[in-house]
Amino acid sequence: MQGRTLIAGLLAATCLGGPLSAQDLTVGVSWSNFQEERWKTDEAAIRAALDAAGAEYVSTDAQSSSAKQLSDVESLIAQGVDALLILAQDTSAIIPAVQAADDEGIPVIAYDRLIEDPRAFYLTFDNLEVGRMQARAVLEQAPEGNYVMIKGSPTDPNADFLRAGQQEVLQPAIDAGKVRIVGEAYTDGWLPANAQRNMEQILTANDNEVDAVVASNDGTAGGAVAALAAQGMAGIPVSGQDGDHAGLNRVAKGTQTVSVWKDARELGRTAAEIAIELAGGTPMSDIADAAQWTSPAGTTLWARFLEPIPVTQNNLTTVTDAGWIGVEALCQGVTDGPAPCN
Repeated sequence: MQGRTLIAGLLAATCLGGPLSAQDLTVGVSWSNFQEERWKTDEAAIRAALDAAGAEYVSTDAQSSSAKQLSDVESLIAQGVDALLILAQDTSAIIPAVQAADDEGIPVIAYDRLIEDPRAFYLTFDNLEVGRMQARAVLEQAPEGNYVMIKGSPTDPNADFLRAGQQEVLQPAIDAGKVRIVGEAYTDGWLPANAQRNMEQILTANDNEVDAVVASNDGTAGGAVAALAAQGMAGIPVSGQDGDHAGLNRVAKGTQTVSVWKDARELGRTAAEIAIELAGGTPMSDIADAAQWTSPAGTTLWARFLEPIPVTQNNLTTVTDAGWIGVEALCQGVTDGPAPCN
């Protein structure tokens, strides 16, 4: 409702000849690595919201290069964008781009990944809670044993937020001697191939004596599951997040325990609406549901956090009922599985 009200207000302003007109606005998006399945869904939601408001959309793909992302943002600024959404490849390396945008009076939204700069509005899901949800689901299935932690990219602050939430849940079991972390590794670029390689090395180092894997997203979970399957170990508890179709299919098959679903359609729509508001001169403090938040590094900025949902075999119909994935895609290769695959 808030989005429709915003759009109606912008269009009304246009008709009245007021200064605020979404139809005069262009929103630029700098993607860090558009190859991931996840970002296609985000982009569609951003485009739909901008189209509904009459605003233009332009984008670039940094292809996992922080250097290319800087030049990408320069290009978007040169194209005359009125607001920027940046999915940062590297939270520190992107700061000069924020400075360049600020110099031109262009508002910046740190999209789903923190940028350590108070000039960037931070929009994401509650990643600490995502980490807690991942660990809770795995711990329920494996209340004791040897755990492996497959983390995200070392240049993405979300990786450490997730890891902190995971540790918070696991710590009591670790203190009680029930859980032992026998391997832990960052995954460069969040790439599944790197996660698989890390998992293979950890399995070798531990003679395959691994009982559970807390992987930080569905891509890294897929890499971990591939390594486990090669050793005949598919089916031990493994976590993930994002609601990737492949990840949800693994949940239905029983090779992944949970995918914490962050509805990218909601995130993309919200980002587009905030971009239009900021471009129209709305202060960050006046954005709906925004609050001041201080990062672990001590940066205080305006942020809005959306709510994630853990999806397991017990509630797979949540994602089909929401139209996130079709039953056929969810249940491909599943025999005698959980609802709706039965």
